[in-house]
Amino acid sequence: MLGALAIAALVAAPLLSVGLHVLAGGTGDTWTHLLATVLPEYVVTTLWLTAGVAVGVAALGVGSAWLVTRYEFPLRTVFEWALVLPLAMPAYVAAYTYTDLLQYVGPVQTTLREWFGWRRADYWFPDVRSTGGAVLMFSFVLYPYVYMLARTAFIERAGGLVEVARSMGLSPWRSFLRVSLPLARPAIAGGMALALMETLADYGTVSYFAVQTFTTGIYRAWFSLGDRVAAAQLAVALLGFVVAVLALERLSRAGSRYDDSSLRRTGTAREPLAGVRAALASAGCSVPLVLGFLLPAGLLLRMALAQGDAQFGTRFFSLAGNSVLLAGSTAVLAVLMALLLGYAARVHRGPAMRWAHRVAGLGYALPGSVIAVGVLIPVTRLDHLLAAALRELFQVEVGLLFTGTIAALVYACLVRYLTAAVQTVGAGLAKITPHMDDAARSLGHGPLATMRRVHLPLLRGSLLTAALLVFIDVMKELPATLVMRPFNFDTLATQAYTLASDERLAEASTAALAIVGVGLLPMFILCRQIARGQRVSVT
Repeated sequence: MLGALAIAALVAAPLLSVGLHVLAGGTGDTWTHLLATVLPEYVVTTLWLTAGVAVGVAALGVGSAWLVTRYEFPLRTVFEWALVLPLAMPAYVAAYTYTDLLQYVGPVQTTLREWFGWRRADYWFPDVRSTGGAVLMFSFVLYPYVYMLARTAFIERAGGLVEVARSMGLSPWRSFLRVSLPLARPAIAGGMALALMETLADYGTVSYFAVQTFTTGIYRAWFSLGDRVAAAQLAVALLGFVVAVLALERLSRAGSRYDDSSLRRTGTAREPLAGVRAALASAGCSVPLVLGFLLPAGLLLRMALAQGDAQFGTRFFSLAGNSVLLAGSTAVLAVLMALLLGYAARVHRGPAMRWAHRVAGLGYALPGSVIAVGVLIPVTRLDHLLAAALRELFQVEVGLLFTGTIAALVYACLVRYLTAAVQTVGAGLAKITPHMDDAARSLGHGPLATMRRVHLPLLRGSLLTAALLVFIDVMKELPATLVMRPFNFDTLATQAYTLASDERLAEASTAALAIVGVGLLPMFILCRQIARGQRVSVT
């Protein structure tokens, strides 16, 4: 129990650190300068970005989910599982590929000029590196959050009510608006909240597109202006947006009930489509899949094969090794902590353990940049205190034990992604009947022996799944890695970002393609579950 409470305290420490550092004051002129110059732009741009992404993911996710659950058309069974694939494509990787495709010297504009004989001043082409472009990137790769939850809601909720609505003369469109959509509203709101939290946490896309948000402001205040307090204050402001998103999600379902009193869970019979309607339905499902995954993945593969990274070889494998070391260390520690938290909650039931679980789940709602600020402030001070103490007591120079190694970065990633492991391990433990615990105790086994001989063999699949989810998330993590990586420690994510920032997009394609390839592993698991008709849960 004490170990579980200690884990919860470690997760809460970065958030408390940011808050206490803000209250300490001492910003000098930096905060005044930010308030007078860029802070209003941060607020307005972040609002536009979140509003645009909310509309985009809702339209793509709900529309595609409704089509695959209510209609029968060519390739529907393929679309049903393939529509989750864009989750394997990090938004910043999609941003790199679309920039290469749509920039002035890219293939699209070059082809237009060749076809029509245009010159630069003869036509207007939208700039992908803009707020609108960022909205599209996030919408294309994050809509599966809404799609998966909306699809489950459309399948499981009130299938009989839809049939009743149709028997009373309602058209498919009106039955969707008046029956299915209201019943699926909590699921849709939950998916939108997940997508918006990912949007607020992003740094690679908005930085590459030069979109001024709180995340880019935190990075600039820390590294360009050298003011940690200003960075902490911007982090608190960003947390305000995260809290607002979560509050709106809860408000959307407050005071309402969405129970389905029927016993049917198979959904309604799908309406077969033919001709133009079938073609339109297939096209409607193809658009998000092509734009969110197939097109950027194909462009990455083409660039990697045609040009690729000139340093591919020893350098690439060193970066891959760093990424695997960081992700593997975090995954192992996250699974161990999740197992401790889950088993403590199983053995010791009470308010303390419930609060420990809630606090341990806070990290997923915190952007990586906020966690980085919250970790670096106290850990840097601890590093200097330890170095001074060892120098004074033993005349030993040890350097920076935490921030000089990957220890602080692993800690930040644990805070960020521990939730995925806790939820997965907790779900596995919930499937083990308490009678097994009672039987083990009747045979004289204590809690540790029961866990080792009973629970661990049964949890093998859940533990592996939890480790895989954390591993993939850390492989894609960019904001915290950029801020906290020690000297001369780059990963595939930071390499792709650095090369893309230097306009070396073809060279960045190799590292970016490796990240996407690793990200496909959990997508295959989701695809198999969907293909088998199982319900898919999203952490």
